[in-house]
Amino acid sequence: MYVVLIYDVEVDDNGAKASRNIFKICKKYLTHVQKSVFEGDISPALLQQMKLELNRHIRKNKDSIIIFKSREERWLKKEFWGKEDEKTSNFF
Repeated sequence: MYVVLIYDVEVDDNGAKASRNIFKICKKYLTHVQKSVFEGDISPALLQQMKLELNRHIRKNKDSIIIFKSREERWLKKEFWGKEDEKTSNFF
C-alpha cells in the first residue's frame, strides 16, 4: 500500500526529543518529503511495526500522526505550490 504520513509534535521541554525519535522511525520506513511529511510504499506488516515503534514516542495528549492510505501511488494526484523539492520530483 502507499501511505502519506504527517506528524505534529508540540513544542515543549520534551518535544524536541519526541520529534527526533518520530522522525528517525518514519525515515526507516518511508521517504522524507518535507519537514514532518513522509510517503512511500509499505506492506501492512511493516506499517504495523512502524506504528508500534511510533506509539512508544508519541505523546497522545500533545502530539498527532495522520496516515493517508491508498492501494497504489498512482491513485494520488499531487499538486505543488511554491518551491518543489527534488526529493519529490519523481512523483507525479
